[in-house]
Amino acid sequence: MNYKRHTVTAALPYANGPVHIGHLAGCYLPADIYVRYLRSKGEDVKFICGSDEHGVPITIKAKKEGITPQQVVDKYHKIMGDAFKEFGISFDIYSRTSSKTHHETASEFFKTLYDKGVFEEEITEQYFDEKANQFLADRYIVGTCPKCGNENAYGDQCENCGSTLNATDLINPKSTLSGEKPVLKKTKNWFLPLDKMQPQIEAYIDSHKDWKANVYGQCKSWLNAGLQPRAMTRDLDWGVKVPVDGAEGKVLYVWFDAPIGYISATKDLFEPGERRKENGEAMWEKYWKDKETKLVHFIGKDNIVFHCIIFPAMLMAEGSYILPENVPANEFLNLEGNKISTSRNWAVWLHEYLLEFKDKQDVLRYTLCANAPETKDNDFTWKDFQAKNNNELVAILGNFVNRTLVLTHKYYDGVVPVAEEYNKNDILLLEEITKYPAKIAASIEQYRFREALAELMNLARSGNKYLADNEPWKIAGTDANRVKTIMNIALQICANLTIVMEPFLPFTSNKLTTMLNLNEGLKWNDATRTDLLLAGHKINTASLLFEKVEDEQITFQVNKLSNSKMENELANNKSEVQGQKPEITFDDFSKMDIRVGTILEAERVPKTDKLLKLKIDTGIDIRTVVSGIAQYYKPEDIIGQQVSILVNLAPRMLKNIESRGMILCSENEKGELSFVSPIKTGTNNGAIIK
Repeated sequence: MNYKRHTVTAALPYANGPVHIGHLAGCYLPADIYVRYLRSKGEDVKFICGSDEHGVPITIKAKKEGITPQQVVDKYHKIMGDAFKEFGISFDIYSRTSSKTHHETASEFFKTLYDKGVFEEEITEQYFDEKANQFLADRYIVGTCPKCGNENAYGDQCENCGSTLNATDLINPKSTLSGEKPVLKKTKNWFLPLDKMQPQIEAYIDSHKDWKANVYGQCKSWLNAGLQPRAMTRDLDWGVKVPVDGAEGKVLYVWFDAPIGYISATKDLFEPGERRKENGEAMWEKYWKDKETKLVHFIGKDNIVFHCIIFPAMLMAEGSYILPENVPANEFLNLEGNKISTSRNWAVWLHEYLLEFKDKQDVLRYTLCANAPETKDNDFTWKDFQAKNNNELVAILGNFVNRTLVLTHKYYDGVVPVAEEYNKNDILLLEEITKYPAKIAASIEQYRFREALAELMNLARSGNKYLADNEPWKIAGTDANRVKTIMNIALQICANLTIVMEPFLPFTSNKLTTMLNLNEGLKWNDATRTDLLLAGHKINTASLLFEKVEDEQITFQVNKLSNSKMENELANNKSEVQGQKPEITFDDFSKMDIRVGTILEAERVPKTDKLLKLKIDTGIDIRTVVSGIAQYYKPEDIIGQQVSILVNLAPRMLKNIESRGMILCSENEKGELSFVSPIKTGTNNGAIIK
């Protein structure tokens, strides 16, 4: 379908910390590439984003820093907005969910659904922290994920396996406020009946089988498990107030509130008054309610269910909005082999990068796009960053452009020469040049940005090869006409590069456009031409597009990460020494039945990174135990190993396996686990550990 306009959103980042490279690779950079491409085509497109300022992480950050939630969001909204702008993320608006427009829009949306009778009002039991004297929102609760065994899952989601959870699903839950085990207490909330809407949602998902496999697959997994009603309100004092009677002390659930932020930001994009209306219709509505508008959400994989199921369900229930046409979600980007962690400061922060690598925005854009985690998790390393810059941007793209412009100034005083006569190879190359815009466009439109970037570099490679094969510097004194043709073609490739590189490398494109003294209004289709620089056109002084990244700069960054890791380990050690759990009585301890057992069999649990399925002789019986030790032990290495096992722990299901017991392990300063084994080898199985 040919659309009249496009609404493109990038996930609203939580305003509780700065932006890091994982965020950029996940959604902001691919969204920006896509939008810049659409603009270059002359499409009507609005690129919408803003700070998500009502999430529980905001209140947690405020408590940690001893300031108000508003002070937290004000601080990070500015840091993120400034960094996005300097990095070249070209939002049409970067708004915020604490704005008056947003509160009004979110309240109105909720009230519309409420008045239509969409919500189900239920009194349910919710976790309550008696020590903190407050109900606990999802992110105030952590516990063990019932699906993968991750012991640090949140009350709404496990970030290890990506499962969406309810707080009551967690095993061994505890409050992040006090560390205490919460109790269940009755409270009233309003639920979106996703179970009743499942046929409608399923039909919507099934009409988009062309979505990325990870997106469609996760949606189908949710649907196959059966959707459940989900509360759209929370017992909190920070957020958009629930606009109905009897809802005092409650706010809208952040995942009801946040996606509406796309709509409220679009409203703020258009000025009040007459410019806001066209033929009596509010301008923003064209981008959200007209069926000739294509809505695309760029997100990370942890947000798939919210953007593909919950938000569309909200829009369906309201009735007047278009639904997302595509939700191209990326996987996660790791850093130097480890998962990026804001709490451990294991990250490359965008605002720090911009200070430490002046005018090298495009180097990071290039590296992140080339390594984009489009189909699986990928890794960023500083050595690869250096190699991408030095071996590709400098040696290929930069080298070709620099040689072309320097030789043009050397031979022709910076004036574009006439192409005197084309030979067969020239004609073939000129034909090839005209095909690159379509190749790159096809990849972008399929959200394959790595592939599109590779085609861009292939165009630069073709220019490099053309110069190397024809060696104009060798025949300048003997075949002047041939050199004119060679240099004219090389200059045309440079001109085409300014257009097709702009979505990926906007700062470099602008720099090269200036050096070529080109018209800045060129559009995507102009890149199919081979006469953008006419004979007699004067180009400007040449300068290097890229400079080498030196070893010292990389060493500094690697050491910076190492220092962060060391500081985090010291902090963990300190907390381990100082942090004693609450006292227990001897009777409490005597309830635990810990025995010596021998591992008879061991195998990995499919589709998990951490779990091993063990068969253990406890002396009492032979039983199955699922243990999260796969990162530290190979199955074949632990058969015959004696371990300490808690045998009277209530059974639980992990990945459809009943686990009966728990292996005792110690954890070192690096977070590595080791068996707590009997001191004497050959101790009888079943021997009691006292």
